[in-house]
Amino acid sequence: MVGNGGDEQDAVTAFGRRPLLAVDAKGYGGVDVETQRQFQQAIVGLLDSAAAKAGLDRAAWETQEGGDSLFAVLPADTSEPALVDDFMRALDASLRAFNFNLGKGRRPWLRLRAAVHFGAVGLGANGFVGRAPVETGRILDCAPLRAALDEAPYACLAVAVSSTVFHDVVEEAYTTIPPQEFRRVGVQEKEHQGEAWIWVPGAEIRQVDLGPAKKDPAPGHTPGAGPSVGNLHSGEGSAIVVGNGGSASVTNGAGGVPSPGPESAGERP
Repeated sequence: MVGNGGDEQDAVTAFGRRPLLAVDAKGYGGVDVETQRQFQQAIVGLLDSAAAKAGLDRAAWETQEGGDSLFAVLPADTSEPALVDDFMRALDASLRAFNFNLGKGRRPWLRLRAAVHFGAVGLGANGFVGRAPVETGRILDCAPLRAALDEAPYACLAVAVSSTVFHDVVEEAYTTIPPQEFRRVGVQEKEHQGEAWIWVPGAEIRQVDLGPAKKDPAPGHTPGAGPSVGNLHSGEGSAIVVGNGGSASVTNGAGGVPSPGPESAGERP
């Protein structure tokens, strides 16, 4: 990330406290090359579109890309409520429109995990440095967020915000998303232990079965048929335990009727 001849020490302190965004596609490694190419192109376009609709300066983001993933450091004056609320709502809507067209051919859907944090970050010789970027990555990769998409197979987006963002932005009512639509989970990834708050647009995250993680619907599952609802848990502070096997269940707050959703894209990335 540091240009040739640049002063690396200065680069490390080039940033201060910034909003941080990380996204990653589910099931990317299980699709064919052409679909991967479509997904990569779509991710770039969908992020650009969502940023424009949310009034965010996409061109000013400092990013680190990885095919099906992106880590971005946003300008210091970025509206965190707009990032959590307007941007994520626009991204979810755009994903649904994109997947609707893919669904006509029963192709795997593009489904994203996203993590939002706020903290100190700098530039090193090969990427971003600091505790905040590491924590953002751990939240993005954590088992609870992966399980949230596993358990909501008709959702296109699962968002996790750090405790800082939840308490300062969501809980203080700076967004139109009620705090009750988030669920607190434990995050234990590598050396990091903490918590995050998960929101899945279109799913009642506190009523989704967040027991042992289940696999996606098997190939041949009819979109719209929907899984049954079982073992509802609504306790705040519950951590998601990840295991193997079983079937998925989800409700969406509209009488427990699932929305039409994707075919399986294979195991989680």
